[in-house]
Amino acid sequence: MSIRKIGIIAVILGILFLMACNNDIAGDVEDDILRAAKEEPDEVEEDRIPSPISGIYAPRDRVNRKPVAIMLDNHPRARWQSGISQAEVVYEYLVEGGFTRHMAIFLINDPGSIGPIRSARPYFITSALEYDPIYVRVGGSPQAKEDMKNLDMDDVDGMVVPTSVLWRNNNVGKSSPHNTYTSMEALRAYQKEQGYSDRGDYVGLKFNAEDEELDGEVANDVLIEYNGDNTTRYIYDPEEKVYTYYKDGRPHKDELDDSPVKVKNIIIQEVDIRMIDDSGRLFIDLIGEGRGKYISNGRVVDMSWVKKSRSNRTRYYDENGREIKLNPGITWIQAVRPETNVETGD
Repeated sequence: MSIRKIGIIAVILGILFLMACNNDIAGDVEDDILRAAKEEPDEVEEDRIPSPISGIYAPRDRVNRKPVAIMLDNHPRARWQSGISQAEVVYEYLVEGGFTRHMAIFLINDPGSIGPIRSARPYFITSALEYDPIYVRVGGSPQAKEDMKNLDMDDVDGMVVPTSVLWRNNNVGKSSPHNTYTSMEALRAYQKEQGYSDRGDYVGLKFNAEDEELDGEVANDVLIEYNGDNTTRYIYDPEEKVYTYYKDGRPHKDELDDSPVKVKNIIIQEVDIRMIDDSGRLFIDLIGEGRGKYISNGRVVDMSWVKKSRSNRTRYYDENGREIKLNPGITWIQAVRPETNVETGD
């Protein structure tokens, strides 16, 4: 309770004592002053600012710290992931074998369990660079490992860090390599121990001040067919005004608390994707420009995207060339081939 509130209560007691002869007046004064005290926000609550990656208001000290980008396994034997519902931005990109993998960006939330964690790919690093994050992985493809040697990123590699930072979780019923986990507490402690910077040097996403409706076609049901065995679906809830995320026909749950994964904004980005070696590794071209869709509040609009260099922020533009502002909330970004079957409707 603030000092001001304590003073108000003291005044109330004095008034009641002096006006005890008139209980009706004293009661009215007491009600008015207590109502005013209750309406006064706490000083801690006032010190909240919007996150630059979600537009969600949070305590200043949580917003003004370095983002954490974590590679999350999305193989069918790895599901479900822990902590993923608390990420403010999630990228879903293809990897070898026709599967997808997630990269989750955390800033204001501190999940007690995060995983399973998998290896890096160059195109995930390209997107991670937009946040100047602590980058959490377990190894990587040959090119990703080379990139990490050459780039000045705060790296947390499960192949070399102590088991107090990333560890095998034998309580989740998953076998290696689908059972490497961490916690935000462990990552922040390692950040401090390694002397990694406290804050990230990056440009945030752009958000509307308040929730806004899109002037587009109906998109209550969004289906992305990566291939016959790999689908992503979003189903809109008009009461909550968010989408529930489905993977391969099943609602995606957060292993941490069994909560559904809910999304405010969906960005579908058309990019060049091609296989580059006999192991099935992919090249995903995220630099340059292309077409896509922005989906929010049950509506979809066509858009274009531009990324000028590997470290530059990807920017999104509407059909009139105006930069798109997202609605405050969690954003999921899907990279797809231009020919990928994407359906939106009722």
